[in-house]
Amino acid sequence: MKCLNLEPVIHKFDTFDEFAVQFNLNKDDIVLTQEFIFDPYMKHLGLESNFIFQEKYGAGEPSDEMADKILADVRMRDFKRVIAVGGGTVIDIAKLFVLKDVTTVLDVFEKRIPIVKEKELIIVPTTCGTGSEVTNLSIFEIKSKHTKMGLGIDEFYSDHAVLIPQLIESLPYKFFVYSSIDALIHACESLVSQRSNTYSELFSVGAIEKLLKGYMVIAENGPESRFAVLEDILIASNLAGIAFGNAGVGAVHALSYPIGANYHVAHGEANYLFFLEVFKTYHHKKPDGKINILDNLLARIFDIPENADVYDELGKLLGKLLPLKKLREYGVKEEEIETLADNVVANQQRPLTNNYTPLTRDEIRDIYKNLY
Repeated sequence: MKCLNLEPVIHKFDTFDEFAVQFNLNKDDIVLTQEFIFDPYMKHLGLESNFIFQEKYGAGEPSDEMADKILADVRMRDFKRVIAVGGGTVIDIAKLFVLKDVTTVLDVFEKRIPIVKEKELIIVPTTCGTGSEVTNLSIFEIKSKHTKMGLGIDEFYSDHAVLIPQLIESLPYKFFVYSSIDALIHACESLVSQRSNTYSELFSVGAIEKLLKGYMVIAENGPESRFAVLEDILIASNLAGIAFGNAGVGAVHALSYPIGANYHVAHGEANYLFFLEVFKTYHHKKPDGKINILDNLLARIFDIPENADVYDELGKLLGKLLPLKKLREYGVKEEEIETLADNVVANQQRPLTNNYTPLTRDEIRDIYKNLY
């Protein structure tokens, strides 16, 4: 049994300038990024690389329509390396660039073409949540199917993952919180996943400890204190990415995908909606098992008895960072809940197979109801 795959080489620099020199960015590179990142961190360097600004092709999270437009432009350029500098949208799209003869997202996701990696991939995350720089996953909204789809193939692994804390300094507080909560969910879901093992659990636990200790600093001292823990949060996101890249995520992601796709809720925020409710359901259904590792870890971090309600305590901490909203606040109608549950069962079996314990269709519906 394969226990752990550590594919990319991981680097850390204090500034983008140091990275650009060390990696010799040049005219043979395509750099996919966003203009608000390019202007403060790259423009002054006068690099000859081919820059593509993702936002010129559409706003929001990655969709097949957005990526297909970018792919059409990329095919017209001659390049040897792909460098992604951005959040989840930029990274998921950039992973397509390394493949041979790709014209559309669905060609890849439905495996209509041979999957052949022909370019080197370097990923520099500018958020602290996706962990995508160390995973083989890419996730897109598929407009025609009204849902999100994920694909995990080894060709999507980066060759180099580069951590630069400087690049997340300008991340607005709200996005910082939702992004890092996404990393926390990656760590927790992978910890209790059916595919977790001793090796992946080390990365999950390390990520959870760093994230929650950082959150305690922010909860006590206010949003501006996040700058003191940025590096730890970025590293925690990376650790969580290694964990879920090997052990997978589960029902939290599965239930959030239709909300993100149909109600245009950002990925981290959508995951936050379901996080605690899913884990409370897990705990109620199967209180004895791997979830005890998480229970005991949370009790130790919060310095509370092991038989205390650790998820209530976790909810209080996260609520001090950003309050949890109800589904109705995003435009979800009560009569749509049955359809949402059906959507999850029909389209999200990939993450559902990793669940700590199986959830029936009606249990999924009840989670939606409880959060409505």
